[in-house]
Amino acid sequence: MKLHRTTRYNPELFSLIPLVNVLALVFAFLTLGQHFVLSPGLSVSLPVSPFALNAAREARIVNITAGATPQIYFGDQRVTLEELGQRLARDTSPQRTLLVRADRAVPYEVVSNVMNLGLARGFAVTMAATASEARPQ
Repeated sequence: MKLHRTTRYNPELFSLIPLVNVLALVFAFLTLGQHFVLSPGLSVSLPVSPFALNAAREARIVNITAGATPQIYFGDQRVTLEELGQRLARDTSPQRTLLVRADRAVPYEVVSNVMNLGLARGFAVTMAATASEARPQ
């Protein structure tokens, strides 16, 4: 006795499966990749804090590196305190958040000057820190 199939398989549907997989991976990458804050090229040793806040979306990032004379970077460019004030004054974005990433060896006066400059220009200022496990009692 010979059995016959009642349904026929369409071989073109099998070529569609890899396309659906790739589209699902691209969608996952784009949706999850928007939550990362990137500051390329600068390595800053952040202070440790038991309290962590979520990073603000589209925040302006200021990096301050330690050394004999601390260096201030806005975006990818090295700037002076006066140039930073001018760039912040020209910023017309609706999201007015300034994220200060200062190395733990930077003098407090330099960090305070940058934070005061951002506050004077109408920005909400946030300090970046590395989260620790233990919370103080």
